[in-house]
Amino acid sequence: MNVLNLLFTKDGLIYQIVKNKSILEEKSYFVTEETPANLIEEKLDEVLIKQRYDEIQVISALNHFTLMPEGFSDHDAGFDLISFNAPADKEKEELMLSINKKFNIQFYYTFPKNYYKKIKELAIPVHFNFSGEKFLSSIHNKNNKEIHINLYHNQCEFFAIDNKKIILYNNLDVNSEVDFLYFIMFTLSKIGFGINETTFYAYGETTENETFISELQKFVKNLKIVFDNIPNKNFILN
Repeated sequence: MNVLNLLFTKDGLIYQIVKNKSILEEKSYFVTEETPANLIEEKLDEVLIKQRYDEIQVISALNHFTLMPEGFSDHDAGFDLISFNAPADKEKEELMLSINKKFNIQFYYTFPKNYYKKIKELAIPVHFNFSGEKFLSSIHNKNNKEIHINLYHNQCEFFAIDNKKIILYNNLDVNSEVDFLYFIMFTLSKIGFGINETTFYAYGETTENETFISELQKFVKNLKIVFDNIPNKNFILN
């Protein structure tokens, strides 16, 4: 069985081609000042016709989202709720829903319509999910106050959890590792998490963001690197 895994981030596309749980190929593409503006769309076109797939798994880490309690059913309000956090364009974005039963919450998020149509036109089974839901499903929480941080290229998402209850989730697009640190420490001060009583867990591109990790270690007492992305081993895709 051939499966195509796609992860869309702020400025990138990461894909994996998996056959019977063995990763045959994994590549990443990121838009820079030197690349064409439509790089991601071009690379998506290429990978979609690369071979015949039996299934596609799509994960969006794009930060157009809102978090609601499970059971909220006014789906028509999804776009309006998202627009409180980020601009949402009904003409260009598809409204999506991901539910996490473990913590009884659900995410409304949007996904670019042009990508959505290209993927659906293949007429094979496709599963869409939001990175926050996939991240949350992978967390094993033990302590009273915890901060779980998943690092990407120029992006991070994090959960604040207190006694198995979600206090806060955010997904940040930033270009500086110092900004990561500022946002997270600012969040701690606002939600009343003391540095010494909070355990921090880091996942994803921890090596790529080593400045952030080393600076965070200067301030916090309990920091654990749970998962460090290496070739053919991506925290959100695996």
